[in-house]
Amino acid sequence: MVGALLLSASLAIGQATPANDFSRAVALQQAGDREGAAAAYRAFLEAHPSNVEARSNLGVVLAQLGRYEEAIEAYGAALAIDPKQPKVRLNLGIALYKAANYAGAATELAAVRTAQPDNLQARYLEADCQLRMGEPKKVIELLAPIEPQHQEDLALAYMLGLAYLHEKDLAKGGVLVDRILKRGESAEARLMMGMAKRAAQDLAGGLEELGKAVALNPELPSVHALFGRALLETGNRDRAQAEFEAELERNPLDFDAHLYLGVLLKEDAKYEAAMAHFDKALGVRPGDPGVRYQIVTIYVSRGESDRALPELEALVKEAPSFLEAHVTLAIVYYRLKRRADGDRERAIVEALNKEIQAKQPGAVAPNRRPGG
Repeated sequence: MVGALLLSASLAIGQATPANDFSRAVALQQAGDREGAAAAYRAFLEAHPSNVEARSNLGVVLAQLGRYEEAIEAYGAALAIDPKQPKVRLNLGIALYKAANYAGAATELAAVRTAQPDNLQARYLEADCQLRMGEPKKVIELLAPIEPQHQEDLALAYMLGLAYLHEKDLAKGGVLVDRILKRGESAEARLMMGMAKRAAQDLAGGLEELGKAVALNPELPSVHALFGRALLETGNRDRAQAEFEAELERNPLDFDAHLYLGVLLKEDAKYEAAMAHFDKALGVRPGDPGVRYQIVTIYVSRGESDRALPELEALVKEAPSFLEAHVTLAIVYYRLKRRADGDRERAIVEALNKEIQAKQPGAVAPNRRPGG
């Protein structure tokens, strides 16, 4: 009898069970064997597909392996079972962020922030997503209300300061630049100073500051792209192109680097290479009118007026003050022998130019992003 019990226990220990799979997965995860842990979690989920903890843990190990799309799927499956899991939703937001799906990440992080207003990690990551998507006003909405309570937080000062500078609010941005400068010399401070000087139309001063930022920390996100823009604005095309390429070596999904490198390649009539960069830029900021306009100009350069026309008409409908799009649309109408439509667009262009001159009497229209 005792022998039979021992034999039975021995067989049970050697036999794989769902419970054993989960315990084994946890042990493998804790030991750093992520591939093994992922396989064990999947095995457990075959028997227990509605287990939220296992799906969440699977997402964690997949994210640690850099398999973000699979991690996103695992987190999404966990939330489909139980939507009231802010930690899982936060992890989903982080995975989307690392996969450069900034719009998706911002949505999930906003949901976490709504459920947990004091969750600074969710708020900061959401703000960073909005900054990367070119939405400085939303960054200000997220961070300005909490800034007085977090004046020692340099990460907040940096993001909020950049947002103010993007909005040309030099007074508020300058306060945050000074706060960072008081902590000593840093690439972040020099980058912000460079942006402030460019916003004040001091292009030479901006170039100098951004060059210092690159020298202090060449790994700082977006520093090469911003330095490249400053170089381009001061007439140094070749060095600018090198800086955009340097940014993409470090950050393969930097929006500005793809946009401006695409513009330079387009100017060299390297249309396929330019289109590849514009497609990448649209992946970061879907529907961006400036990028869409650059793609349309390739169609126009190739003589594909019929292909360019609906895109241009959509652009001017979405953005009625988009001067360059109206100019190009007029050209396309004339090429298509639609003189009345071309004349109408030319009249719109003249009216928009008068508005620009009225707002800036005696001044040249300010430098703008290509097509925007």
